[in-house]
Amino acid sequence: KKLSPVTLRKEMASFRAVWNWGVDSGKLTGQFPNRGLKYPKYDEKLPFMTWHEIERKIAPDMKDEEKAELWDCLYLRADELAQLLAFVKDHAVHAWIYPFFCFAAHTGTRRSEILRVLVSDVDFDGNVVLIREKKRSRKQRTTRRVPLTPFLIGVLKEWIAVHPGGRHLFCHQGEVTRSKKRSKTTGHQNDRERPSSLKGRMATVKKREKTAVGSLTRDEIHDHFKRTLADSKWAVLRGMHALRHSFISACASKGVDQRLLDEWTGHSTEEQRRRYRHLYPTTQQEAIKGVFE
Repeated sequence: KKLSPVTLRKEMASFRAVWNWGVDSGKLTGQFPNRGLKYPKYDEKLPFMTWHEIERKIAPDMKDEEKAELWDCLYLRADELAQLLAFVKDHAVHAWIYPFFCFAAHTGTRRSEILRVLVSDVDFDGNVVLIREKKRSRKQRTTRRVPLTPFLIGVLKEWIAVHPGGRHLFCHQGEVTRSKKRSKTTGHQNDRERPSSLKGRMATVKKREKTAVGSLTRDEIHDHFKRTLADSKWAVLRGMHALRHSFISACASKGVDQRLLDEWTGHSTEEQRRRYRHLYPTTQQEAIKGVFE
């Protein structure tokens, strides 16, 4: 797979930083040789679309990669979000899964940011939650405050009532499928070393001691996201980020001020705002009809 121009720009920026460090430390001389360097154009990402818009664009002869690119642009309407959360509540196999989905859908917070939320960051008296950021500034660790909806407050209170302990809001105790740190057994041999007999392969396997409460990992979140939605119509969702798209779309469709959206979601560039600043197609149609009645 070819590297995108965006990736090339980032790598060259890193290379330039190393070069300048070399010049400052006396290991190199001269200016970084990027004069006249031109990058190829790249295709802008497709706009976010509703479920019905994507279904209309999918053709019978379309490749799987093209379909996946379309579904990656999906955002859910408010009623569809409610249906999704109801489905997750009925099919979640661990207590943290449903509140995690609800948190993402009702705050628009990134997956990595949700993993950093502490129990103490949730302020039920003020109806807000503190989000610890990493992307807004390179110089300092920043935070933002996101309001809690009445629905999310109820879900979080129920979750905290059965919370297994620990500092992080979302954590897990016990065995977790596809987790090296929380699987039931340990000591399994790799393919090159393990004997052919079952007795020989199990000779080094032992039961893992009960693990302490710890924060979840990105891989665990994604794995259980896929497992929870598997074999359902919701399986087309590519990841938790679709809930962020949906949150911002729902707010934009109701006319929420862009400055509030920036504060709630952590947007800092115009490119990000333009990527996310879209309305439901029905809202757009009503707006244009109002101009040319």
